[in-house]
Amino acid sequence: MPQLNMENTTGMNKNTVLAWATFIMLIVGFGLIALGAFRYDEIAGFGFGAVGIGFLANAWVFNALKGRV
Repeated sequence: MPQLNMENTTGMNKNTVLAWATFIMLIVGFGLIALGAFRYDEIAGFGFGAVGIGFLANAWVFNALKGRV
């Protein structure tokens, strides 16, 4: 059975994972805010906007965690 050399693997570390998660959450958050602002004129627009702001807040927390985890 061959031995795997795990010393020189260049995979994603924790900071890279948090950076990608932050980027994806920013895209989703701005998309939800845009849906609430431009697509829905009724009360549903407020819900989409509120959830979009929540996604932006979570992305901010993920960005603050980079380097500390």
